[in-house]
Amino acid sequence: MNAAIARRGLMLVVSSPSGAGKSTLSRRLLKNDPQIAMSVSATTRPKRENEVDGKDYIFVTPERFEAMVREDAFLEHATVFGNRYGTPKAPVDRMLAEGRDVLFDIDWQGAQQLAQKAKDDLVRVFILPPTRAELERRLKGRAQDPPEIVARRMAEADNEISRWPEYDYVIVNDDLEKAGRQLEAIVAAERLNRQRQTGLVDFVQRLTQG
Repeated sequence: MNAAIARRGLMLVVSSPSGAGKSTLSRRLLKNDPQIAMSVSATTRPKRENEVDGKDYIFVTPERFEAMVREDAFLEHATVFGNRYGTPKAPVDRMLAEGRDVLFDIDWQGAQQLAQKAKDDLVRVFILPPTRAELERRLKGRAQDPPEIVARRMAEADNEISRWPEYDYVIVNDDLEKAGRQLEAIVAAERLNRQRQTGLVDFVQRLTQG
């Protein structure tokens, strides 16, 4: 007998100060769990050499981004380090209705906006570094930003870290494998939330009727 119960997908937000590991943990989760799809953000940031338009980001002009804001095409949008980022609404709504989970790699500003628009679907996880020194070491080790950008990210870290109480779960990323398992455990538990299991009433009725 197939005991699968229909459910609505969840919106999983993973946030952290730059360098704390949210992108690495997000990639690990996507690799290990085929039920999760990555939300692809639109951005005005210039495309980096190894990035693919439509896969890593949807790269748009500032003018096109502003038009999408006016059209209410975003679930959330924010300005980060002078560049604009936004989550297109239509593909996310479609995946949630199909019972797929959607992963968001966004900052606290975006998480606040999502909470206002889709709180029932939202699960928020904040990633903390084990120490400030380790955070700086990771930022420098990425070798993708010039020293002045690293300095700006470190200066912003305290403000970003102060947002942790706004999240449902907090993981200290002192060990990547352990943090990855903790993130997977959160997803597994949230999928069993009775409000999210839209087919539960019908399942129980069939169960009690024999």
